[in-house]
Amino acid sequence: MKAGYEQTETARSRDQKNSWITPYVAQYRWRLIAVIALGICATLCAVLLLFTSGFLISKSALRPENILMVYVPIVGVRAFGIFRAVFRYIERLAGHDAVLRILADQRVKLYRILEPQALFLRSRMQTGDVLGALAEDVERLQDIYLRTVFPAVTALVMYGGAVVAFGSVDLGFALWMGLYMLFLVAVLPAISLRVTWKLRVRLKRENAKLYTRLTDGVLGLGDWIASGRAEEFVRRQEESEGQADMIRLRLRQWTRWRDLVAQCVIGLMVVFVTLWAGSAASAGQLPAVMIAAFVLVLFPLTEAMLPVGDAVEHIPQYRESLERLQHLEGEEHKPDQSGTEEANAAAGAKEDMTSGVPSNPVTVPQLGSLNPAERASDRRIRLRIPPRLRADIQIDQVSYRYTPDAPFAVQEVSLHLPQGKRLAILGRSGGGKSTLLKLIQGALLPSAGNVLINNLPVGSMGENITDVIAVLNQSPHLFDTTVANNLRIGRPHATDEEIQRVAAQVGLSDLIESLPQGYHTPMLETGLRFSGGERQRIALARVLLRETPVVIFDEPTVGLDPVTERALMRTILDSMQGKTMIWVTHHLMGAERMDELIFMENGQITMQGSHEQLLAREKRYRRLVELDRPGWSDLLTAELKLPPAASR
Repeated sequence: MKAGYEQTETARSRDQKNSWITPYVAQYRWRLIAVIALGICATLCAVLLLFTSGFLISKSALRPENILMVYVPIVGVRAFGIFRAVFRYIERLAGHDAVLRILADQRVKLYRILEPQALFLRSRMQTGDVLGALAEDVERLQDIYLRTVFPAVTALVMYGGAVVAFGSVDLGFALWMGLYMLFLVAVLPAISLRVTWKLRVRLKRENAKLYTRLTDGVLGLGDWIASGRAEEFVRRQEESEGQADMIRLRLRQWTRWRDLVAQCVIGLMVVFVTLWAGSAASAGQLPAVMIAAFVLVLFPLTEAMLPVGDAVEHIPQYRESLERLQHLEGEEHKPDQSGTEEANAAAGAKEDMTSGVPSNPVTVPQLGSLNPAERASDRRIRLRIPPRLRADIQIDQVSYRYTPDAPFAVQEVSLHLPQGKRLAILGRSGGGKSTLLKLIQGALLPSAGNVLINNLPVGSMGENITDVIAVLNQSPHLFDTTVANNLRIGRPHATDEEIQRVAAQVGLSDLIESLPQGYHTPMLETGLRFSGGERQRIALARVLLRETPVVIFDEPTVGLDPVTERALMRTILDSMQGKTMIWVTHHLMGAERMDELIFMENGQITMQGSHEQLLAREKRYRRLVELDRPGWSDLLTAELKLPPAASR
């Protein structure tokens, strides 16, 4: 069983790696074959150019009595010289055309892998990892063709052709030339690969770390400067770059030694061919005019074989890039699913009685096991929840831990959120609020228990969860385009009337209409034209355009002044009529308008109930209200008819 499992995993890993190479080779095979054929023709023209040039030089030195004796070599030299340049130009043009087509397809594939994971990326990988994949790994794959496949195939074909051609003259000579060229085309590249393998892998990983450190440092540059440690940041970055430069220096040093060895071998070949040709000419086996031709022909032949050493040296970098891309592809929608398979299978068989929409009769596959092509074809058998469907959320004894050894971030939490319920989640940082939100969104799957939406496991919805749940966080990004385009991010095909309606709904219509170009006014980078409260209202308008039945508010009023905060809170509550509302906050503004409040500490719910219920029975809650709204203690005592000591 174990051996079979390992073989299956090995085959699966190989298939995932090949998914970035093999499909494109098959798709563009005729273009790639044409590129290799053009490269061979260009190299062959270079060989024949030097061969005829050597023959012409020797023949002309004999001063033939008739110009016709050298006319054919003259024409050959001119023809091969012209066609060498023509074939080389067409080969480069066709090669880059084919490779750029492959590169475009690979970029689309990478985007289709990353785009559905927008909710999942920040919880599983750093920005630098994604940036490295986008900026370097896919770009690196084009070198597989341009710097490895094309030169290597051309060199091998020329090697075989040269051995056959030399064999037609002298078998012993062909054997020695084959050994010399074999050293250049196979032995020296193999030695070079062995020497540089670890260095190339280290360089690739150092570059990946540089992406991660640089993006992390740039995003936190303000904190570095504010803490007076800007010089330390620069020093650390320079140290990291210095380590990568040391590896590059060692690689350059080895490349110089490798080229020196190769040139020495070529020199030995020239001496050997000169001696052989001289002895063959003196023995009458070879015309004297062919001595220069055989010697000169070595230079274009070896020129075609030398790039093989450089080509194979990059194999470790290709492998590292393929493994990183394979990791992104393999991690697609692959949160921790321990303990959920049986529950998801059982829940998937239920039928949502509230909405009348049956669960999918086809078994829903785990999304982590599907590649992008399979996921695209699988959409027809996965239930797509319409945007206006009533979403009944059931959280049943849910627990989650990030690693098997870590403590539970959420432990045995149970909640029921029927359509239209308003829930506030409170608690200090690290209490489990963010983890609970990710579980509700399906960005994480519970280690134990179930999260169901209309009796469907949230993990089975994949990217379609965005049709059910919208999120407004504390720092929405506004793009450097028009107001209308920023609003249309919520729904790309929204009409002008719908945009104006949601703008009025969030109290922005008068402000937008007063702008120089109205809804077509540019917002400037990150929305600098607007204040913090206005930016949050624009983000709220996006959410309203989405028309999802559930909206999560992740501390959207943080950083706003009290007046703006109250106004935005009032707008949000008025605009969320009929929608399920999940509000994550640190303080109690608007708590009296929530249906239920829960306090989370150490991943567990420590207080639960409505505002009035908690005021009546929880002394701690009354203290929190007093701290959040000074001066309420006397009012609470009077309203609840409590003794003064009990209200504190």
